[in-house]
Amino acid sequence: MDSKQEGESAERKPTIEAIEDPSKFVFQVAHVAGKDRAAELLGNTAERIAVSEADNRRILRRIDFTLLPIMLGVYFLQQLDKSTLSYASVFGLITDAHLVGQDYSWLGSIVYIAQLVAQPIIAYFLVKLPTGKFAASMVLSWGIVLSCMAVTKNFKGLLATRFFLGCFEASVAPTFVAITQMWWRRSEQTYRNAAWYSMNGITNMVGSLLAYGLGHINSGELHSYQIIFLACGLLTVVFSILVFLFMADSPVDAKFLNDHDKVLAVERLRDNQMGVVSTEWKWDHVVESLLDIKTWCWFALIFSISIPSGGITTFGPLIVNSFGFNKFSTILLNIPFGAVQIVATMGGAAFATWTKRKGPALALLCIPPIAGCVMLLVLEHTKSNRGPLLVGYYLISFYPGISPLIFSWSSQNTAGETKKKTTTAVLFIGASAGNIIGPHLYTTAEAPRYKRGLVSSLVLFIILIILVVLTTLHLIYLNNRHAACRTALGKSAVIVDRSMMNAQERAISDEAEEGRDPSGSDKAFDDITDLKNEDFIFVY
Repeated sequence: MDSKQEGESAERKPTIEAIEDPSKFVFQVAHVAGKDRAAELLGNTAERIAVSEADNRRILRRIDFTLLPIMLGVYFLQQLDKSTLSYASVFGLITDAHLVGQDYSWLGSIVYIAQLVAQPIIAYFLVKLPTGKFAASMVLSWGIVLSCMAVTKNFKGLLATRFFLGCFEASVAPTFVAITQMWWRRSEQTYRNAAWYSMNGITNMVGSLLAYGLGHINSGELHSYQIIFLACGLLTVVFSILVFLFMADSPVDAKFLNDHDKVLAVERLRDNQMGVVSTEWKWDHVVESLLDIKTWCWFALIFSISIPSGGITTFGPLIVNSFGFNKFSTILLNIPFGAVQIVATMGGAAFATWTKRKGPALALLCIPPIAGCVMLLVLEHTKSNRGPLLVGYYLISFYPGISPLIFSWSSQNTAGETKKKTTTAVLFIGASAGNIIGPHLYTTAEAPRYKRGLVSSLVLFIILIILVVLTTLHLIYLNNRHAACRTALGKSAVIVDRSMMNAQERAISDEAEEGRDPSGSDKAFDDITDLKNEDFIFVY
């Protein structure tokens, strides 16, 4: 391309240039206002990129080893910090802070009220601000707030600090969903979402041991729960430094990739048809997200699981305590609960990845919690029934495997930078609303059976299965509609979704489709939404 052509490139539409091997092609995309930043990166490189499988594995490994440890650490700390309230309840917080009636339930709910309020702001910040720096600042802020909880001595002080804790922690899951969309292929996203979300289980295991150890510290100045707040808060503050130093803002800006590898990291995401990163806030994306039936399917799904999640997270240790165990045994018996969470979360992700279907995996994960709720409702709380009661409680602990699959299902079916962030905000508003309601369905006055909370959880797990079926049918309808649109435009009605293929499947596809026309992929980095891109394939 000569200098005159380069000067005119900003005025042209994206172009496709063939290379000697027609099975390997590259898009030379000029910078156009409103496009994804990935389009600018590809348009500014003189290279013609065909990502080999060796390069793909190398780039993926580097991304995994650099970003995933940070994400795992942050989510572990978030869940640990959030769980400090339930640990503190076992070590005398309710008595020492003079909590009565619904006070303890409100301390569980206030975090999610704050998260609900904060979600629209976070959605905007995730588009406009550098993702890595934004994440680091939020981690630092909530670590400081949690440390301050050590000096609170009454309900008002605890309520205020828990509110600010919720405001800052509200950013974590939406940020991680955005990072997962930004760095990994759709076929890779389910495992990565499950990996960071599985830290819930690690938190229940390690956090329980940590609370057990800290609870044995005798101090004349601080109560056991104050030591727990202070230790977890300071640990979070220290970790925020690592987030600031090593969490890259996007593949376009990553310091751990050289210029050539940045292009490879972006090019390998082309088949996602979801874009990578854009800092332009588009109100038409917001409107489309709010009018999209899919958005409200995700809302309904996450709301339905978050109600039992919020209640069991807050009252879990108290439920175990109601079986007749002392406070230290109660803490230790939460460790198997965490182990089951990990198995359910990673097992559900493995099944969904293997089948390339989220619906069946979600429906199957609802069955053990249904059985667990029935067992806790039917069995008498006697010493002889401690074992079966614990089994029922552990069966309920399969529910954490559901949420990351909903996150993946939503993120893999949404394109357009602002629409992705808006849809994620709606998703987490639903999660926050469910977590607000959940703790209030359980009250200490109903111990030891907690009938109202367990019955509501049982009903909601059944509703979840129904919602999964309805969502799946809607996604099938959207795929059929896009196929009809492609036919009307003179394209093939059937296109191959390479974004959901593994390495072996991609190799077979490349061989089978040698010489194919690549024009169907020229909207990948145009920052357009899934409903407006007829080449977008919905996964169900």
